[in-house]
Amino acid sequence: MGDADDVRHLALALPHVVEIDSDGFDFRVADKGFVWSYPERRPGTSRLIRTDIAVLYVGDEAEKQALLLGEPEVFFTTPAYDGLPLVMLRLAQVNVDRLKELITDAWRMRAPDSLVDDLDNGTDSLNPDLGRADQ
Repeated sequence: MGDADDVRHLALALPHVVEIDSDGFDFRVADKGFVWSYPERRPGTSRLIRTDIAVLYVGDEAEKQALLLGEPEVFFTTPAYDGLPLVMLRLAQVNVDRLKELITDAWRMRAPDSLVDDLDNGTDSLNPDLGRADQ
């Protein structure tokens, strides 16, 4: 079962990732978000940052629908995300290996080709400090 600490560890292990200051987690590559905490909107009150649910970039509507229909216990969406290539992921419903795959795929779709090539060629994977926002 995955959790927010797993998301943080896996996202920061990818090249050129920056963590944005937030009440939960929010990760970007090349100024593009690829995984962040779900800001649940509640009628009549302020939004609640849910660190047990990740918003994940999936690339396109076809991929989104495949995930939603194929694994409704894991993925869901809300009307606020209609038309956007994003799904919500219940972290407790996936193991760390699956979470790594999902986060890496989201990163690949948002990263410039040169960074994807670096990852594929192992150029940056040898630097454990790469991607830490405090550098």
